[in-house]
Formats: sequence, structure tokens, C-alpha cells
Amino acid sequence: MRVLQSRPFAISAVAFLSLPLGAVWFEGLHTTPAGFAETSCIRRDEGAVPLGALHCLQLFPTPDLPTVTAVVELAPIASPFGVAVDIDGKARYALIAEVSGLPGAHTLGDYTTYVAWAYTLTLDQPIRLGEVRNGRVLLGEIAYDQFRILVSAEPSTKVRERTGRLVLRGTSPSTRLLAHRDLMQSAPPGAIVVGRAAIDTSGDTTHAAAHGSATNPTGGGSWPMPPTPPGMSVMPGMSAHVPSVAPFRPGTGIDPATIAAARPREVVALADGDTLNLDAQLVRRTIGGATFTMYGFNGQYPGPLLRVAQNATIVVRFRNRIDLPSAVHWHGVRLENRSDGAVGVTQDAVPPGGTFVYRVHFRDAGIYWYHPHAREDIQQDLGLAGNILVQSPRRDYYGPANREDVLLLDDLLVGDDGPIPHGAASPTHALMGRFGNLLLVNGDPRYRLSVKRGEVVRFHLTNAASARFFNLSFGGAPMKVVASDVGRFEREAWVHSVVLAPAERYVVDVRFTATGTVALTNRVRALDHMFGTFSQEIDTLGLVLVDSVRATPDHATAFARLRGASDIAADVARLRPHFARPPDRELVLALRTRRLPPAVAQMLTGVNVPVDWNDGMPMVNWVTTGNEIEWLLREPATGRENMDVAWRFRQGDLVRLRLVNDPSSAHAMAHPVHLHGQRFLVLSRNGVPGDNLVWKDTAIIPAGETVELLVEMSNPGRWMLHCHIAEHLSAGMMMVFEVEKR
Repeated sequence: MRVLQSRPFAISAVAFLSLPLGAVWFEGLHTTPAGFAETSCIRRDEGAVPLGALHCLQLFPTPDLPTVTAVVELAPIASPFGVAVDIDGKARYALIAEVSGLPGAHTLGDYTTYVAWAYTLTLDQPIRLGEVRNGRVLLGEIAYDQFRILVSAEPSTKVRERTGRLVLRGTSPSTRLLAHRDLMQSAPPGAIVVGRAAIDTSGDTTHAAAHGSATNPTGGGSWPMPPTPPGMSVMPGMSAHVPSVAPFRPGTGIDPATIAAARPREVVALADGDTLNLDAQLVRRTIGGATFTMYGFNGQYPGPLLRVAQNATIVVRFRNRIDLPSAVHWHGVRLENRSDGAVGVTQDAVPPGGTFVYRVHFRDAGIYWYHPHAREDIQQDLGLAGNILVQSPRRDYYGPANREDVLLLDDLLVGDDGPIPHGAASPTHALMGRFGNLLLVNGDPRYRLSVKRGEVVRFHLTNAASARFFNLSFGGAPMKVVASDVGRFEREAWVHSVVLAPAERYVVDVRFTATGTVALTNRVRALDHMFGTFSQEIDTLGLVLVDSVRATPDHATAFARLRGASDIAADVARLRPHFARPPDRELVLALRTRRLPPAVAQMLTGVNVPVDWNDGMPMVNWVTTGNEIEWLLREPATGRENMDVAWRFRQGDLVRLRLVNDPSSAHAMAHPVHLHGQRFLVLSRNGVPGDNLVWKDTAIIPAGETVELLVEMSNPGRWMLHCHIAEHLSAGMMMVFEVEKR
């Protein structure tokens, strides 16, 4: 019996999509084991919810074992970050098998036990997992993008290679992404085929246009063809489409010669009671030899780095000198509600030429940032963002370091004539968010830092990108994570890379022990949605040049020790009685589509990966605007969605919030959910408790997962909760909750 998939699939897409999740096709054989319908792949703890299509792998028995049922749960692994990945960006899972009906191995021959094995799809690179028996058992960990699991009867528990009889087999749910590839290939009669011959776009007047210099039917100029990532081709049926909105370009009608050139950011130290004048204005940027118009705070890229002391209060006089209404949100800062900068909730948008005065109190030490809260998909993307470093009065708040650096990470989508225009009335890239092809550190594609050998550098990292998740590492240099959004972890932890969703911050200490050049890299697994395949993608964001001269003082001994934070541990201990109670509120994260072009609709299979590291279907994403989709925060208890959800709390309440990222959504993907004005602890992911907690304001909700938060409602006022992928926010994924003052 020969396993298919050692060559390209020959089955039709209809047949493929009708398979139970985790099924493997064997030539001439496909059976569904008895009891499959009763197997739900759910956690058994109280309040369990279905794990869904992304985390359940069904194992199928050989025909002579029809009563055996088996399912493997892909359980999250505890991590300091919102997802657990390896240094290359592959998701890490603990495999938990639940099996019933297995006969004694000896009844099948000269065997004593059952052993599980993990393979790539081509059945190479085997990994020996654990022993299998009836009941629930941990098999081990895996970090493959797509894989098979085989279970065999073996003569001994000590075998290192599979030699015995095969009894169970299954394939990871991520292989359903291969349906797109199958749709592109020849198929038997009756199969779905994607391509020009199968799609009629003649009646689609909303999107149809010619590329190159396509005039949008809504007016407003022409759309340039966006760049296609290396190795990807334009998807069939997409070449006749442009976004259904007019393009927006900053500074239209203004002579570029009258716009001042941007300059690198400046550091501004502010004492309690000081006033900062902050202007949003047009700037000229030259990147890679090309000059174009962007935005900047005080003419800088990024905006000024503000250094303030914990418990200081400053006044910010904001003046809007750009061509769009704007405002400033002080992200993560637990300040008074009036100064939150949330347009439509705490203030009206500041019109061009207008002003607004903010009073900003810095209650918590850490790294924060500021950005507009009006059309972030345009204004933040084009440069309106800056950091705030709030310094604790405690000299031992962090461990010793030789220096520190504040890095604002971003990306920019650039074509031959500069940044690809944004949507004027509604965001483009509304499906997955706008991924740039030019990665920036502090607004520069060529970050450089010179250090001495043995130096410990503290990096304060912020992800200001619209949609990109970063997986950062420093060439294998030893690194530990010490803090996140709103303060320190319970204890420091060694990490090989740092995962940052949009709006998240992390503080890491890195020790550079070897002379030479160390690359700051973003290492991820890029997905080509059209073919359902993964490839390694490594972007060098900058270089750290390590001199041969030794650093003084030498912090090697202190760096080698993982410190604890007694104040955070005390907070967690105080709140632990609330960890196990039922949720007070629940939201389901989902997607509603309308009037999608056929070529776009057929790319949405409803199955995705926990985190999208790249734009794996750039044309589909680009032409999808807020006119065609609406991202949803739905309250199951009431059926209300987005701004119709009405929550009221009292100051001092501790609210257990359950967030369910619906795996059956038309395009399930990770969402970084941000709460204004409050802080929270991430208690668990799919029922797996966090083992090293930290106060957060933004949390990754991976595709198909359920994440539970404990929110401390300490700050009265009306506040926003929303996805921090800028295009998702602009496409509806937001709500408001109120905290009443006691």
C-alpha cells in the first residue's frame, strides 16, 4: 500500500475539502473509524470549549482495527510571548493523544508497545515521540509546519526507528492549506477549478479594472500595481481587480520642494510639570535612494523619544499640520480618560490646522508609545509613531546593563514610485492587514550599533507595524526577556527569539560575547496561500558590531542570573483566587464578508495557521477593503457585535475575559487585542495556564485559540477594546466599555 502525497495530489478539491480533519489518503483506501463523530477534541477541564479545526488531528486506524478511535490535540506550550515558536518561527506544540479501543500490542504479533512518530509530509525527518496507550497521554513536542503522525506496534520501548506494524496515521490540520494548490491542478470532472476559465468577473463592476495604471471606478486617481513578493506569482483571476476605493497619497497638490526633509528622532527629557509641543506634519523621506512624502511628529522619524520619570505628569500641546483629521493615543499609559486620544470616544478628531491639549500621567515604569487613533492604517503607517521610556525610581528595577537602546520596529509597502497608496474612504489590505516589503528599525532600513565584547545591552522593543508579527533574534547571542507592556515578568527567562505582535512591547537583555558582526534578524516561516506551502524567510534588520576591547564593568555574573520581581509575584499571588472562576464576559473574534470577488472568495478556506508572519496572498489582501469585509467582536451572550456591545464595570472590578478566535471563520488569523486604560494578565491559552505572568495591555489571540485574561478595571471612563492590526480596526473590529468611578 503506497501513501499518496509523495507526489502532488491527484484528488479533486471537492474530495479533499470533504475529508475529516487530519485524514490521510491511502491509495485505494479511505475509511472513517467508528466513533469519529463522538470525538470532539476538547479539553476536559471545567468551562472547556472546542479547540477547533486548527488544533485537532484525527488518527485513522488500519482496516482490521475498526473500533479504535484516536485524536491528537495540538496544545499550546507555555511561553513568555503570545505564541511559542522556535528561532525560525515554526509554531511549537505539545501533542496530547486520546485513544480508546487499542488492543494489547502482543495480540498483533511479536510486539510489546505502541510508539508514535512524527514525519514531514514526504515521510522523511522522523522524530520519535512517546508511547501510545488507551487514555490521555502526552506524546511530546513538535515544531513542524505540516506533518504526519504514525503510530506503530513495536517490539520494545527502546526502538529508535519505526520497524513495526502501522496501526494509526493522521496528518496535521495545516495541510488543508494545500487545497489551494489542488485547486490549481488538473482534477477529475466535477472538481472546483480556480482560474480565468472558471471565474466570471464581467459583472463585478466594483473591482474590475486594468492593472498598471488602473483608474478606480470611484475616482481619485490611479492605482499602481503593488509589488509581488519574491517567489510568489499573481493569483489566477486577480489581475483584473483593484480596490473598490480611491487611492490616497499624502501631500497631494503640495509642492514637494516646500516639504522639509525628515530628520532622525531626538531624545527629549521631560520632568514632572513640563510641556511638550508635538506637531504632526508632512515630511520628505529618502529611503533606498527614493524620495517621497510621509508624515512625522516634529519632523522626525520616528517621533521624539520621550524620557520621563515614573509618576510624572506632562502637558502635550498637539497641533495637527497634516492633511487628515488626527489625534494622539498614549498607548498602554493608564492616564485620565479625557486624554486617551480615542477619536469618537474621548474626543473629536483634531482637524487639519487644529490643536488639542493632553495631560499625560505616567503611572507605570516601562516602555510605551504614542500614535494617532484616526485612520492608523494611513497615519501610523506613514510615520506618526514614537516611544516613551518611563524610568523607575528604583535603581535595581532591571538588572545591570552597560547601555540601553530603544527600537521602534516597523515596515513600509513600497513600489517603484514610493509607498503604495492607501484607501481613501476605507482601508485596503483589510483581510490580513498591510504588510510592508521594507523593514525598518527607528525608521531606518540600516540599523547599526557598536558595542564592546561582553557588553550587556538592554533593548526596549516596540512593534509599530500595521500587521506584521516579528520574531527577532541577535545571531544566537544569549538573551533574556525581563519585561513586557506594563512592567516586569514574575521572573526573567532565557529566550532564543522575541515574538512581537503589532503594538506589543518587550524588554530584553542581550550579552554580546564574541568579537565580530551580529545580525539582528527577523526569522519567520512565510506561507504561500495559493500553494499552501511554507518557506524560511530571514530579514536582516540591522547589525551589531562587537569590538575586541572588553566591556567595563563586566556584568557577566549578574547577566547569568535570572532575577525575580517580588512585586509582580505578590500581585499574582493576590489575584490567584480569581484564576479559576468562570469568565465574566466573552467575545468571539470572527469575520463577515460581503460582495467579495469570486477569485477572493475562493481563497478563503476557513483554515489558517495560528500566526500569519507574511502576506501570503498579496493581491487578494490588497483588493479587499472595508467595503467587502467586516472584522467582528461578537458577544455570544447577547449576539451584539463591535460598537453595539455594551459593557459596564465598577472601578476596582477584576474581570475574567474569554476571547475565542473562531477557527471556522472565513479567514481565521491572529489578532493582537488591545485594551485602553487598563492592564491585564494573560491567564491561559486553550486551557494551558501561563507559568510566568506579566501585566499587559495587548495580547495575541492566535487563530483558533481561546485566550483568557484577568483585567484589572482600575481606571474610570469610557475606553476602547480593539484589534491592533490597523486595517482590522478601520474595518470595524472595535468596541467600547465603561468603568464607573466608585
